[in-house]
Parts: sequence; structure tokens; C-alpha cells
Amino acid sequence: MGIRSPYDPDRFASAYDKVMAKWPEGREAVVVPTPFGETYVNVCGPVDGRPLVLLPGGGGATSASWYAQAAQLALTHRLYAVDLIGAPGRSVPVVGRRPRTVADLTVWLDAVLDGLGAPVVDLGGHSYGGWIALHYALSAPARVRRLFLLDPTQCFAGFETAYLLHALPMLLRPTPRRVRAFLEWETGGVPLDPDWLRLQEAGAGFPSAKPVTGPRPAPEALRGLNASVLLLLAGNSRTYDTHLVAARAGGLLPHVETDILPDVSHHALPHAAPERLGRHLTGFLGS
Repeated sequence: MGIRSPYDPDRFASAYDKVMAKWPEGREAVVVPTPFGETYVNVCGPVDGRPLVLLPGGGGATSASWYAQAAQLALTHRLYAVDLIGAPGRSVPVVGRRPRTVADLTVWLDAVLDGLGAPVVDLGGHSYGGWIALHYALSAPARVRRLFLLDPTQCFAGFETAYLLHALPMLLRPTPRRVRAFLEWETGGVPLDPDWLRLQEAGAGFPSAKPVTGPRPAPEALRGLNASVLLLLAGNSRTYDTHLVAARAGGLLPHVETDILPDVSHHALPHAAPERLGRHLTGFLGS
């Protein structure tokens, strides 16, 4: 007899909507067809603003995770926050067809940008979303004006062993309790937004496709990246050695601005210290 999944679609939808209620008024949602399925995108900001595409982290993260930054970024940009295809959220993958390679992710994101009518964008991602964003900027450099990476994983260094060991129970059999225990460990017990935390818990057992993984970008490819890059790292991240990542990125990327935000963990970064993070992002994207 199989183990019953803890995932409840109604509970997930309710938790998702609760976090999305924190977004600015005037938000709308659009669905973009792609070769891999329908991609759900939350949109806000001036229609004539420069397009800014945001990619969430992996696991239980969704486009809703950008709630703490959306209002400030949408003052100057047309904001497009994407639910990754095949991951928790409201994107609907084609049955039996999912992205399997970095090239597939490029095809998928090309289709998303085409569907949004955005030939050139500013692009940002957190964690796994940063990995996708960096690979996309390397694969389609003509489409990315500026790139920001929030504590990106598997870009400049591998995971710390302790992080993987603590994540293992949640990965083997995700339950709300295991998700909460892992996030509380990684964030050092710092109080988390209860609505955001409930959304992470509600995503446990979501029928996700296997995410695309692969090696870190090649050093020679990184050295050839012409886009301006903002790399913001979590000072209390337990994901990897923060100072090692900063040093490697500085030695490889020709146009990178790096800063380490103190007292912030990896999983809390997109919605923690919103004023500090917002100042960094708006200063970089507006320059």
C-alpha cells in the first residue's frame, strides 16, 4: 500500500491566494502557452515599464514568494513573476513532456518572453531560479539587459553537506512538518511570515516533475557574459560557503557587483529585509 500524499490542492490554492493578497493592487495573471505547457505569470506595474522577469527558487517556492519586493519593483518596471513549469504553482505542464535539459529551459523561457511580448528583459532569480536565470543569460544573451541573482545555487559552488543532510528527509518524503523543520533549521529560527510558511507547507507532496539539474556553468562561459550582474548573497546562508561564492563569481564574471546581506538566510532572502534588498535591486535595475 502506497504512502498517501499530504498534498491538498484546495489547501494549496488557499495558501497561494493568501500570499498573493500581499501583492500590489492592480495585479493580474496571464497564462502563456509554451511547448511544455501553460505557464502562469503574475503581472503588475506600469504597462510601459521596462520588463522585469522574476524566477522563484525550487522546491515549494512559487511566484508568490516575491511579495515583499513586488510593490517597489513595480514602481518602475512591468513585473512578470513566473511559476516554474512542472513545479509547485499554477503552471500546467503537458503530460509526458517536461524540460529535461538546460536547452529545454531556454526554449521554455524563450516561449514565455515571446508570449509576454518582451524581446529584451531584465531578469532575476532566487536559488534554483538564479541557476535558470544565469543559464538563460548565457544561452540567450541578446534577450537579457541586466541580471540579478539572489543566493543562486549550483552556479559558483556546490551545496554544503550539512544542508543536503538536513534537506534529505523532506526530499525523500515531503510532509508539512518536515518542510517546516527544514526551513526553521536553515533560517536559524528567525520568525518567518506565517502565510508564506503555510504556502511552503501546503506545497509538500505537490505532483512536481523532476527538475532540470546539471553542472555549474563553465568558467569560460561565465567569463564571456557581457550582461551586468548583481549578485546578492545571504550572509547566514547554510546552502554553501558564501564568501567562496563571492570570490569565485568576482573572478569569473566580467561585470558583476556583489554584496553580502548580513543576518539573512538563504530561504528567507526574497522576503526578508525588504528595504535593504529593494534598495539594491532598484539601484541596480535603474542604472
